[in-house]
Amino acid sequence: MLAAVAAASYNGDPVFAKGITLGVWIIELVKLVAVFAIIMVGVLFMVMYERKAVAYLGNRWGPNRAGPKGWLQSLADGLKLFFKEALVPEGADRWVYRAAPVIAMVPVMVSFSVIPIGDTVTVAGYTTRLQLADPPWGILVMLMASSISVYGVMLAGWASGSKYPLIGAVRASAQMISYEAALGLTVATVVVLTGSLHTSAIVAAQHGGVLYHWNVFRAYGLPAAIFFVAITAEMTRPPFDLVEAEEELAGGYNMEYSSIGFALFYLAEYAALVTNSAFFVTLFLGGPDGPYWHTIGPLWFVIKVLAVLYVYVWIRATLPRLRYDQLMDLGWKKLIPASLAMLLIVAAGHISWRWGLAALSGSLFAFILLSRAIEVGRTQVEEGAQAELESP
Repeated sequence: MLAAVAAASYNGDPVFAKGITLGVWIIELVKLVAVFAIIMVGVLFMVMYERKAVAYLGNRWGPNRAGPKGWLQSLADGLKLFFKEALVPEGADRWVYRAAPVIAMVPVMVSFSVIPIGDTVTVAGYTTRLQLADPPWGILVMLMASSISVYGVMLAGWASGSKYPLIGAVRASAQMISYEAALGLTVATVVVLTGSLHTSAIVAAQHGGVLYHWNVFRAYGLPAAIFFVAITAEMTRPPFDLVEAEEELAGGYNMEYSSIGFALFYLAEYAALVTNSAFFVTLFLGGPDGPYWHTIGPLWFVIKVLAVLYVYVWIRATLPRLRYDQLMDLGWKKLIPASLAMLLIVAAGHISWRWGLAALSGSLFAFILLSRAIEVGRTQVEEGAQAELESP
């Protein structure tokens, strides 16, 4: 894995300017371990961050026994899960059953490797970025990871040898795939604005010390909102957590997992939450760029990620769960047309304001026609169903 990271970094990281030496390998190894540690610590923190914030919003105490004010509760829960007996259902496909949690976890780790959390630093004469890898196609790693993670979910439901996890896996897979198009179109909007697939170049294009250089403002805000909603649905976070609709599907696709298997799925879920929040900051909020004290870029990055994570927690404590038809209607009928329209508007506006105005007018006209066509079709279906009920 370290060799793959080094090969991917070769074209972008200045640490390779002196050639691949022992010092380069040591620096890359340290960064690899640091990324793994950041994700693990981020997951432990996020579990407690969410439980504490939800308790505060609900006027409750929350965890307050393990450690100082309960802050070691997630560590205690993790140790409990790792030392419990791992049970395998009798009808399960054992190899696939054990591999599914790992397949769900690995894409999250790979995705975080291309996120820049700061500028360059010099260590023992070597200058390197605060980023594990910066390949020319870095932004595509995030899209690749979000596409591959669905395999872990589907294989977990299929290999469990039970109908309820399989139904939950099918529902989760359909949900994750449905929001891929909107997610990809919003990322394409950022690529059009910055002119690069390098995550470091996307961050550099937003530097300037003023907030209006960030892509959330340069792209008129809507692509950032669409990306946030789409990535929330991809992670099956509330209010899109239909995978774990207890009144319908028991525990979802991971219902037959216990011990370390369940812990890995839990870890993958919260690691994806931290990683995707970091991607949102990278794409739309300037990454480690801040309005003041530019030398503390990693601190600005952490503050922004914590703010985005709090929005996720706030949503979980506030909004009720959507129905499945509302989920699909939002993804296919609203977010995809809106993200496509914003891509055209931003691309045209990047050329000149006249082209942007023309694209905006055309998009509004197309949206009105599409809405009218959907309404007419729905009315015809309802009238046909009513006629069938009234017929003798």
